[in-house]
Amino acid sequence: MPRLFTVRAMVFSCVLLLAFVLVYPTLHSYLQQRVEVDQLRSQVEAARQRNDDLQADLRRWDDPAYVTAQARERLSFVLPGEKAFRVVDPETVPDAPPATDGSAPVLDAGSTLPWYANVWESVEVAGQTPVAGDNETPAAPAGG
Repeated sequence: MPRLFTVRAMVFSCVLLLAFVLVYPTLHSYLQQRVEVDQLRSQVEAARQRNDDLQADLRRWDDPAYVTAQARERLSFVLPGEKAFRVVDPETVPDAPPATDGSAPVLDAGSTLPWYANVWESVEVAGQTPVAGDNETPAAPAGG
């Protein structure tokens, strides 16, 4: 009888091994796909949440008070009759060293001129500023 038990055990183990070899790849693929499906579901949920947030933000822009607040905050717009003030934090803005000789004019940082007037004024100031090598005469070209 011990030999019969050994043959049965051997056949049973071969059947179990064959079943494992046949089932394992399918089971592995199934489990891997479940993980991927769960990840995709979480991505879809995150995308839906982001879409809801963007839709809410879009609906906010329909409110004129919100548009006015954003124009004031982002673009520094003021309503007619109001005065705009800009407060500069002295801890974040370094102190400008004072001009000692006063030869070069300093542009007014708080000027209310249009941008093109500021650009033209800076061009004029740049034209009046002496260049280090201006006192030298140009050398005659060599050759001849």
